[in-house]
Amino acid sequence: MKRTLLTGNGAAAWGVRLAGVDYVPAFPITPQTEIIETIANWIDLGEMDCRMVTLESEHSMITAAGAAAATGVRAFTATSSQGLLYAMEMIYTVAGWRVPFVMVNVSRGLSAPITLEPDHNDILVARDSGFLQIHCATCQEVLDSILMAFRLAEDEQVRLPVIVNMDGFYLSFTREPVEIPDADAVTRFLPPFDPENICFRASAPVSEAVAVLGGPPYSYFRYETHLASLNAVPVFAKIAEEFAQAFGRTYEAVEAYRTDDAELVFVIMGSFATKAKDAVDRLREAGRSVGLLRPRLLRPFPNGDIRRILAGKKGVAVIDQNLSMGMGGVLHSELASALYGQAHAPPVLVSFIGGLGGRDIGPEEFYEMASVTRKAVEDGKAPAPRLLYTEKELREVRKLQAIAQVERENLGQNQ
Repeated sequence: MKRTLLTGNGAAAWGVRLAGVDYVPAFPITPQTEIIETIANWIDLGEMDCRMVTLESEHSMITAAGAAAATGVRAFTATSSQGLLYAMEMIYTVAGWRVPFVMVNVSRGLSAPITLEPDHNDILVARDSGFLQIHCATCQEVLDSILMAFRLAEDEQVRLPVIVNMDGFYLSFTREPVEIPDADAVTRFLPPFDPENICFRASAPVSEAVAVLGGPPYSYFRYETHLASLNAVPVFAKIAEEFAQAFGRTYEAVEAYRTDDAELVFVIMGSFATKAKDAVDRLREAGRSVGLLRPRLLRPFPNGDIRRILAGKKGVAVIDQNLSMGMGGVLHSELASALYGQAHAPPVLVSFIGGLGGRDIGPEEFYEMASVTRKAVEDGKAPAPRLLYTEKELREVRKLQAIAQVERENLGQNQ
Protein backbone atom coordinates (compact mmCIF):
# COMPACT_ATOMS: atom_id res chain seq x y z
CA MET A 1 0.00 0.00 0.00
CA LYS A 2 1.36 3.43 -0.91
CA ARG A 3 0.19 6.91 -0.05
CA THR A 4 0.21 9.69 -2.62
CA LEU A 5 -1.60 12.86 -3.67
CA LEU A 6 -4.40 12.21 -6.16
CA THR A 7 -7.28 14.18 -7.59
CA GLY A 8 -10.73 12.65 -7.37
CA ASN A 9 -10.45 11.77 -11.05
CA GLY A 10 -7.03 10.20 -10.47
CA ALA A 11 -8.41 8.20 -7.56
CA ALA A 12 -11.24 6.96 -9.78
CA ALA A 13 -8.75 5.85 -12.42
CA TRP A 14 -6.77 3.93 -9.82
CA GLY A 15 -9.94 2.24 -8.62
CA VAL A 16 -10.64 1.08 -12.17
CA ARG A 17 -7.07 -0.14 -12.63
CA LEU A 18 -7.04 -2.09 -9.37
CA ALA A 19 -10.45 -3.60 -10.13
CA GLY A 20 -9.01 -5.34 -13.18
CA VAL A 21 -11.50 -3.81 -15.58
CA ASP A 22 -11.48 -5.43 -19.03
CA TYR A 23 -13.36 -2.88 -21.12
CA VAL A 24 -13.88 0.90 -20.98
CA PRO A 25 -16.27 2.46 -23.51
CA ALA A 26 -15.86 6.22 -23.24
CA PHE A 27 -16.94 9.65 -24.39
CA PRO A 28 -15.28 12.81 -22.99
CA ILE A 29 -17.03 15.55 -21.05
CA THR A 30 -15.77 18.08 -18.50
CA PRO A 31 -15.01 17.48 -15.63
CA GLN A 32 -14.85 13.71 -16.18
CA THR A 33 -12.28 13.55 -18.99
CA GLU A 34 -9.19 13.18 -16.77
CA ILE A 35 -10.40 9.74 -15.65
CA ILE A 36 -10.50 8.45 -19.20
CA GLU A 37 -7.22 10.16 -20.18
CA THR A 38 -5.40 8.54 -17.24
CA ILE A 39 -6.71 5.08 -18.04
CA ALA A 40 -5.91 5.53 -21.75
CA ASN A 41 -2.32 6.49 -20.87
CA TRP A 42 -1.86 3.38 -18.73
CA ILE A 43 -3.22 1.18 -21.52
CA ASP A 44 -0.87 2.84 -24.02
CA LEU A 45 2.11 2.25 -21.70
CA GLY A 46 1.16 -1.40 -21.24
CA GLU A 47 0.52 -0.89 -17.53
CA MET A 48 -3.15 -1.84 -17.73
CA ASP A 49 -4.53 -4.85 -19.61
CA CYS A 50 -7.76 -3.33 -20.81
CA ARG A 51 -9.48 -2.31 -24.03
CA MET A 52 -10.78 1.24 -24.41
CA VAL A 53 -13.07 2.38 -27.21
CA THR A 54 -14.21 5.96 -27.79
CA LEU A 55 -17.83 5.94 -28.89
CA GLU A 56 -19.71 8.69 -30.71
CA SER A 57 -21.99 9.53 -27.76
CA GLU A 58 -22.85 8.72 -24.17
CA HIS A 59 -25.92 6.84 -25.43
CA SER A 60 -23.68 4.39 -27.32
CA MET A 61 -21.18 4.32 -24.45
CA ILE A 62 -23.76 3.03 -21.95
CA THR A 63 -25.10 0.55 -24.52
CA ALA A 64 -21.59 -0.83 -25.04
CA ALA A 65 -20.90 -1.09 -21.30
CA GLY A 66 -24.17 -2.93 -20.72
CA ALA A 67 -23.64 -5.29 -23.66
CA ALA A 68 -20.11 -6.09 -22.51
CA ALA A 69 -21.22 -6.80 -18.94
CA ALA A 70 -23.99 -9.05 -20.28
CA THR A 71 -21.36 -11.26 -21.92
CA GLY A 72 -19.26 -11.64 -18.79
CA VAL A 73 -16.80 -8.74 -19.16
CA ARG A 74 -15.97 -6.43 -16.26
CA ALA A 75 -16.82 -2.99 -17.68
CA PHE A 76 -16.45 0.59 -16.52
CA THR A 77 -17.39 3.99 -17.90
CA ALA A 78 -17.74 7.58 -16.73
CA THR A 79 -19.74 10.68 -17.57
CA SER A 80 -21.09 13.96 -16.20
CA SER A 81 -24.04 16.33 -16.39
CA GLN A 82 -25.47 16.65 -19.91
CA GLY A 83 -23.70 13.43 -20.85
CA LEU A 84 -25.66 11.53 -18.23
CA LEU A 85 -28.87 13.04 -19.57
CA TYR A 86 -27.94 12.13 -23.14
CA ALA A 87 -27.46 8.53 -22.01
CA MET A 88 -30.70 8.39 -20.03
CA GLU A 89 -32.61 6.15 -22.43
CA MET A 90 -29.93 3.47 -22.09
CA ILE A 91 -29.46 4.10 -18.36
CA TYR A 92 -32.95 2.72 -17.81
CA THR A 93 -32.48 0.01 -20.43
CA VAL A 94 -29.27 -1.57 -19.11
CA ALA A 95 -30.61 -1.50 -15.55
CA GLY A 96 -33.55 -3.51 -16.88
CA TRP A 97 -31.07 -5.95 -18.40
CA ARG A 98 -29.75 -6.54 -14.83
CA VAL A 99 -26.14 -6.21 -15.99
CA PRO A 100 -23.41 -5.46 -13.41
CA PHE A 101 -20.97 -2.69 -14.29
CA VAL A 102 -19.77 0.51 -12.64
CA MET A 103 -20.01 4.08 -13.87
CA VAL A 104 -18.55 7.19 -12.28
CA ASN A 105 -20.59 10.37 -12.57
CA VAL A 106 -18.72 13.60 -11.90
CA SER A 107 -21.57 15.85 -10.86
CA ARG A 108 -22.05 19.13 -12.74
CA GLY A 109 -25.03 21.46 -12.85
CA LEU A 110 -27.44 21.11 -15.76
CA SER A 111 -28.17 23.77 -18.34
CA ALA A 112 -29.77 26.17 -18.95
CA PRO A 113 -28.04 28.38 -17.95
CA ILE A 114 -24.87 26.41 -18.60
CA THR A 115 -22.22 25.84 -15.95
CA LEU A 116 -19.18 23.62 -15.54
CA GLU A 117 -19.42 23.57 -11.76
CA PRO A 118 -21.22 21.05 -9.59
CA ASP A 119 -24.54 20.36 -8.01
CA HIS A 120 -26.57 17.17 -7.76
CA ASN A 121 -29.41 17.62 -10.21
CA ASP A 122 -27.65 15.48 -12.82
CA ILE A 123 -27.17 12.41 -10.64
CA LEU A 124 -30.62 12.69 -9.06
CA VAL A 125 -32.21 12.43 -12.49
CA ALA A 126 -31.02 8.81 -12.47
CA ARG A 127 -32.28 7.90 -9.00
CA ASP A 128 -35.32 5.96 -10.27
CA SER A 129 -33.54 4.17 -13.14
CA GLY A 130 -32.49 0.97 -11.36
CA PHE A 131 -28.83 1.98 -11.06
CA LEU A 132 -27.58 1.87 -7.48
CA GLN A 133 -25.86 5.05 -6.26
CA ILE A 134 -22.88 5.58 -3.94
CA HIS A 135 -21.97 9.20 -3.10
CA CYS A 136 -18.41 10.14 -2.13
CA ALA A 137 -17.02 12.95 0.02
CA THR A 138 -13.25 12.44 -0.38
CA CYS A 139 -10.77 11.24 -3.00
CA GLN A 140 -9.97 8.19 -0.89
CA GLU A 141 -13.63 7.32 -0.83
CA VAL A 142 -13.82 7.55 -4.62
CA LEU A 143 -11.14 4.88 -5.08
CA ASP A 144 -12.50 2.61 -2.38
CA SER A 145 -16.13 3.00 -3.49
CA ILE A 146 -15.29 1.81 -7.01
CA LEU A 147 -13.84 -1.41 -5.61
CA MET A 148 -16.87 -1.88 -3.39
CA ALA A 149 -19.23 -0.99 -6.24
CA PHE A 150 -17.96 -3.83 -8.43
CA ARG A 151 -18.49 -6.28 -5.56
CA LEU A 152 -21.99 -4.90 -5.05
CA ALA A 153 -22.95 -4.91 -8.73
CA GLU A 154 -21.71 -8.47 -9.30
CA ASP A 155 -23.29 -10.00 -6.20
CA GLU A 156 -25.81 -12.63 -7.24
CA GLN A 157 -28.46 -11.12 -4.95
CA VAL A 158 -28.13 -7.75 -6.70
CA ARG A 159 -26.84 -7.90 -10.31
CA LEU A 160 -27.44 -4.23 -11.03
CA PRO A 161 -25.20 -1.46 -12.39
CA VAL A 162 -23.81 1.05 -9.89
CA ILE A 163 -23.05 4.76 -10.17
CA VAL A 164 -20.25 6.14 -7.99
CA ASN A 165 -20.78 9.88 -7.74
CA MET A 166 -18.36 12.67 -6.88
CA ASP A 167 -18.63 16.45 -7.07
CA GLY A 168 -16.98 18.10 -10.05
CA PHE A 169 -14.08 20.50 -9.36
CA TYR A 170 -14.52 20.41 -5.56
CA LEU A 171 -13.45 16.75 -5.66
CA SER A 172 -12.59 15.79 -9.25
CA PHE A 173 -9.67 18.26 -9.47
CA THR A 174 -8.77 18.53 -5.77
CA ARG A 175 -5.62 16.70 -4.67
CA GLU A 176 -5.81 14.84 -1.39
CA PRO A 177 -3.66 12.15 0.26
CA VAL A 178 -4.90 8.78 -0.96
CA GLU A 179 -3.78 5.29 0.03
CA ILE A 180 -3.50 3.04 -3.03
CA PRO A 181 -4.07 -0.57 -1.91
CA ASP A 182 -1.78 -3.40 -2.95
CA ALA A 183 -3.03 -5.13 -6.08
CA ASP A 184 -2.88 -8.58 -4.44
CA ALA A 185 -5.00 -7.39 -1.52
CA VAL A 186 -7.56 -5.95 -3.94
CA THR A 187 -7.70 -9.23 -5.88
CA ARG A 188 -8.48 -11.08 -2.65
CA PHE A 189 -11.26 -8.60 -1.88
CA LEU A 190 -12.50 -8.36 -5.49
CA PRO A 191 -11.86 -11.62 -7.39
CA PRO A 192 -12.17 -11.74 -11.19
CA PHE A 193 -15.70 -11.31 -12.52
CA ASP A 194 -17.64 -14.58 -12.33
CA PRO A 195 -20.40 -14.31 -14.94
CA GLU A 196 -22.26 -17.42 -13.77
CA ASN A 197 -26.04 -16.80 -14.02
CA ILE A 198 -25.37 -13.31 -15.37
CA CYS A 199 -24.14 -13.37 -18.94
CA PHE A 200 -26.02 -14.37 -22.08
CA ARG A 201 -25.14 -17.87 -23.31
CA ALA A 202 -26.85 -19.66 -26.17
CA SER A 203 -26.22 -22.99 -24.44
CA ALA A 204 -27.98 -21.89 -21.24
CA PRO A 205 -30.54 -19.16 -21.95
CA VAL A 206 -31.99 -17.15 -19.09
CA SER A 207 -35.16 -15.11 -18.87
CA GLU A 208 -34.55 -11.48 -19.86
CA ALA A 209 -37.17 -8.72 -19.97
CA VAL A 210 -36.22 -7.17 -23.28
CA ALA A 211 -39.19 -8.19 -25.43
CA VAL A 212 -42.44 -6.27 -25.89
CA LEU A 213 -44.49 -7.32 -22.88
CA GLY A 214 -47.90 -6.60 -21.42
CA GLY A 215 -48.67 -5.12 -18.02
CA PRO A 216 -48.48 -8.20 -15.75
CA PRO A 217 -45.07 -9.52 -16.93
CA TYR A 218 -43.73 -5.96 -17.17
CA SER A 219 -44.79 -5.33 -13.57
CA TYR A 220 -43.12 -8.57 -12.51
CA PHE A 221 -39.76 -7.70 -14.04
CA ARG A 222 -39.80 -4.12 -12.76
CA TYR A 223 -40.62 -5.27 -9.23
CA GLU A 224 -37.89 -7.89 -9.37
CA THR A 225 -35.43 -5.07 -10.10
CA HIS A 226 -36.81 -3.15 -7.13
CA LEU A 227 -36.35 -6.16 -4.84
CA ALA A 228 -32.79 -6.63 -6.11
CA SER A 229 -32.08 -3.00 -5.26
CA LEU A 230 -33.41 -3.54 -1.73
CA ASN A 231 -31.13 -6.57 -1.43
CA ALA A 232 -28.22 -4.19 -1.92
CA VAL A 233 -28.67 -2.76 1.61
CA PRO A 234 -27.55 -5.88 3.54
CA VAL A 235 -25.11 -6.84 0.77
CA PHE A 236 -23.46 -3.43 0.99
CA ALA A 237 -23.15 -3.79 4.77
CA LYS A 238 -21.40 -7.16 4.34
CA ILE A 239 -19.06 -5.76 1.68
CA ALA A 240 -18.25 -2.75 3.84
CA GLU A 241 -17.36 -5.02 6.77
CA GLU A 242 -15.05 -7.11 4.58
CA PHE A 243 -13.48 -3.96 3.14
CA ALA A 244 -12.76 -2.64 6.65
CA GLN A 245 -11.11 -5.94 7.58
CA ALA A 246 -8.98 -5.91 4.42
CA PHE A 247 -7.97 -2.24 4.29
CA GLY A 248 -8.83 -0.67 7.64
CA ARG A 249 -11.31 1.88 6.29
CA THR A 250 -14.99 1.74 7.22
CA TYR A 251 -17.80 2.85 4.90
CA GLU A 252 -21.29 2.36 6.23
CA ALA A 253 -24.35 3.13 4.13
CA VAL A 254 -24.87 6.25 6.25
CA GLU A 255 -22.09 8.23 7.88
CA ALA A 256 -23.03 9.57 11.32
CA TYR A 257 -20.72 12.22 12.77
CA ARG A 258 -21.16 13.30 16.40
CA THR A 259 -24.85 12.38 16.31
CA ASP A 260 -25.16 10.26 19.47
CA ASP A 261 -25.95 13.16 21.79
CA ALA A 262 -26.95 15.72 19.13
CA GLU A 263 -30.24 17.56 19.31
CA LEU A 264 -29.87 19.08 15.84
CA VAL A 265 -28.44 17.26 12.80
CA PHE A 266 -27.25 18.50 9.41
CA VAL A 267 -28.06 16.14 6.51
CA ILE A 268 -26.00 16.60 3.35
CA MET A 269 -24.41 14.48 0.59
CA GLY A 270 -21.11 14.69 -1.27
CA SER A 271 -17.93 16.68 -0.72
CA PHE A 272 -19.66 19.59 1.03
CA ALA A 273 -20.18 17.21 3.97
CA THR A 274 -16.54 17.93 4.87
CA LYS A 275 -17.50 21.61 5.28
CA ALA A 276 -20.46 20.55 7.40
CA LYS A 277 -18.17 18.48 9.64
CA ASP A 278 -16.01 21.53 10.28
CA ALA A 279 -19.13 23.54 11.13
CA VAL A 280 -20.27 20.80 13.53
CA ASP A 281 -16.91 20.92 15.33
CA ARG A 282 -17.06 24.71 15.64
CA LEU A 283 -20.65 24.66 16.84
CA ARG A 284 -19.74 22.02 19.40
CA GLU A 285 -16.95 24.28 20.66
CA ALA A 286 -19.59 26.99 21.08
CA GLY A 287 -21.72 24.65 23.19
CA ARG A 288 -24.26 23.68 20.51
CA SER A 289 -25.37 20.05 20.38
CA VAL A 290 -25.10 19.46 16.63
CA GLY A 291 -24.21 16.43 14.48
CA LEU A 292 -24.03 15.36 10.84
CA LEU A 293 -25.68 12.60 8.83
CA ARG A 294 -24.39 11.84 5.32
CA PRO A 295 -26.02 9.17 3.12
CA ARG A 296 -23.43 7.26 1.11
CA LEU A 297 -26.07 5.06 -0.44
CA LEU A 298 -28.81 7.02 -2.13
CA ARG A 299 -30.21 4.04 -4.01
CA PRO A 300 -31.28 1.94 -2.36
CA PHE A 301 -32.25 4.57 0.19
CA PRO A 302 -31.02 3.40 3.64
CA ASN A 303 -34.29 4.06 5.49
CA GLY A 304 -33.49 1.88 8.49
CA ASP A 305 -30.12 3.50 9.25
CA ILE A 306 -31.53 7.00 8.80
CA ARG A 307 -34.47 6.32 11.11
CA ARG A 308 -32.15 4.84 13.73
CA ILE A 309 -29.68 7.75 13.65
CA LEU A 310 -32.36 10.44 13.71
CA ALA A 311 -34.55 8.78 16.37
CA GLY A 312 -35.10 11.19 19.23
CA LYS A 313 -33.52 14.18 17.48
CA LYS A 314 -35.34 17.49 17.76
CA GLY A 315 -34.46 19.18 14.47
CA VAL A 316 -32.85 18.30 11.14
CA ALA A 317 -31.42 20.80 8.65
CA VAL A 318 -31.57 19.13 5.23
CA ILE A 319 -29.15 20.79 2.80
CA ASP A 320 -29.99 19.97 -0.81
CA GLN A 321 -27.54 20.74 -3.61
CA ASN A 322 -30.37 20.32 -6.08
CA LEU A 323 -33.73 21.82 -6.90
CA SER A 324 -36.73 19.84 -8.10
CA MET A 325 -38.71 22.51 -9.90
CA GLY A 326 -42.09 23.08 -8.30
CA MET A 327 -41.26 20.79 -5.37
CA GLY A 328 -37.99 21.77 -3.64
CA GLY A 329 -35.08 19.71 -2.40
CA VAL A 330 -35.03 16.04 -3.38
CA LEU A 331 -33.13 14.86 -0.30
CA HIS A 332 -35.60 16.69 1.95
CA SER A 333 -38.49 14.87 0.30
CA GLU A 334 -36.74 11.51 0.60
CA LEU A 335 -35.99 12.11 4.26
CA ALA A 336 -39.57 13.16 5.00
CA SER A 337 -40.81 9.98 3.33
CA ALA A 338 -38.43 7.83 5.39
CA LEU A 339 -39.45 9.40 8.70
CA TYR A 340 -43.21 9.72 8.13
CA GLY A 341 -45.53 7.30 9.91
CA GLN A 342 -43.03 5.95 12.44
CA ALA A 343 -43.96 5.05 16.01
CA HIS A 344 -42.09 8.00 17.48
CA ALA A 345 -42.59 11.64 16.49
CA PRO A 346 -40.20 12.69 13.72
CA PRO A 347 -37.85 15.64 14.16
CA VAL A 348 -38.72 18.99 12.62
CA LEU A 349 -37.30 18.95 9.08
CA VAL A 350 -36.04 22.28 7.76
CA SER A 351 -35.23 22.52 4.06
CA PHE A 352 -32.30 24.51 2.66
CA ILE A 353 -31.30 24.71 -1.01
CA GLY A 354 -27.62 25.52 -1.52
CA GLY A 355 -24.55 24.85 -3.63
CA LEU A 356 -26.36 25.13 -6.96
CA GLY A 357 -23.97 25.48 -9.89
CA GLY A 358 -20.96 25.17 -7.61
CA ARG A 359 -21.95 27.99 -5.25
CA ASP A 360 -19.99 27.61 -2.04
CA ILE A 361 -21.63 27.18 1.36
CA GLY A 362 -19.67 29.20 3.89
CA PRO A 363 -19.20 28.47 7.61
CA GLU A 364 -21.49 31.31 8.64
CA GLU A 365 -24.31 29.78 6.60
CA PHE A 366 -24.04 26.51 8.52
CA TYR A 367 -24.28 28.51 11.75
CA GLU A 368 -27.35 30.32 10.43
CA MET A 369 -28.96 27.04 9.37
CA ALA A 370 -28.43 25.69 12.88
CA SER A 371 -30.10 28.79 14.34
CA VAL A 372 -33.04 28.62 11.94
CA THR A 373 -33.52 24.93 12.73
CA ARG A 374 -33.34 25.61 16.47
CA LYS A 375 -36.07 28.25 16.12
CA ALA A 376 -38.19 25.84 14.07
CA VAL A 377 -37.95 23.32 16.90
CA GLU A 378 -39.03 25.97 19.41
CA ASP A 379 -41.94 27.01 17.17
CA GLY A 380 -42.92 23.40 16.51
CA LYS A 381 -43.08 23.87 12.73
CA ALA A 382 -40.71 24.16 9.79
CA PRO A 383 -40.42 27.39 7.79
CA ALA A 384 -40.71 27.44 4.01
CA PRO A 385 -37.69 26.05 2.11
CA ARG A 386 -34.90 28.60 2.00
CA LEU A 387 -32.39 29.28 -0.79
CA LEU A 388 -28.93 29.98 0.59
CA TYR A 389 -28.17 33.32 -1.02
CA THR A 390 -26.66 36.56 0.25
CA GLU A 391 -27.64 40.17 -0.33
CA LYS A 392 -24.25 40.73 -1.95
CA GLU A 393 -24.92 37.95 -4.47
CA LEU A 394 -28.32 39.42 -5.25
CA ARG A 395 -26.79 42.86 -5.83
CA GLU A 396 -24.30 41.34 -8.28
CA VAL A 397 -27.10 39.68 -10.23
CA ARG A 398 -29.09 42.93 -10.29
CA LYS A 399 -26.00 44.69 -11.61
CA LEU A 400 -25.67 42.17 -14.44
CA GLN A 401 -29.35 42.56 -15.25
CA ALA A 402 -28.94 46.34 -15.39
CA ILE A 403 -25.97 46.01 -17.76
CA ALA A 404 -27.96 43.67 -19.99
CA GLN A 405 -30.87 46.14 -20.03
CA VAL A 406 -28.58 49.01 -21.09
CA GLU A 407 -27.13 46.86 -23.86
CA ARG A 408 -30.62 46.00 -25.12
CA GLU A 409 -31.60 49.67 -25.13
CA ASN A 410 -28.39 50.62 -26.99
CA LEU A 411 -29.03 47.89 -29.52
CA GLY A 412 -32.55 49.16 -30.07
CA GLN A 413 -31.33 52.74 -30.63
CA ASN A 414 -28.74 51.59 -33.19
CA GLN A 415 -31.23 49.65 -35.32
